[in-house]
Amino acid sequence: MAWLLLTIAGVLEVVWAAAMKQSEGFTRLAPSLVTLVAMVASFGLLATAMRSLPLGTAYMIWTGIGALGAFLVGVLMLGEQANALRIAAALLILGGLVLMKLATPS
Repeated sequence: MAWLLLTIAGVLEVVWAAAMKQSEGFTRLAPSLVTLVAMVASFGLLATAMRSLPLGTAYMIWTGIGALGAFLVGVLMLGEQANALRIAAALLILGGLVLMKLATPS
């Protein structure tokens, strides 16, 4: 259950990051509210997952999902650059997440 909560927390991190971008520095109400609600939910689920997962694992997976998700949202939805070096960097993060999951019991 902790892994599922952690995954949802990571997805919510992507949601709040994308909404923050759309809020234009918190000058637009709707995206600003989405940012704040998604942040609170993401942190809450992360905290719950950390009850049974090691700190380093939980935090790395959470930030990694957020980083990869934000990269994908940027490229696929916002037209950001996707050159070979950026894709390689994203793949390295993904590899680190897989290794961390494999190295963590439970």
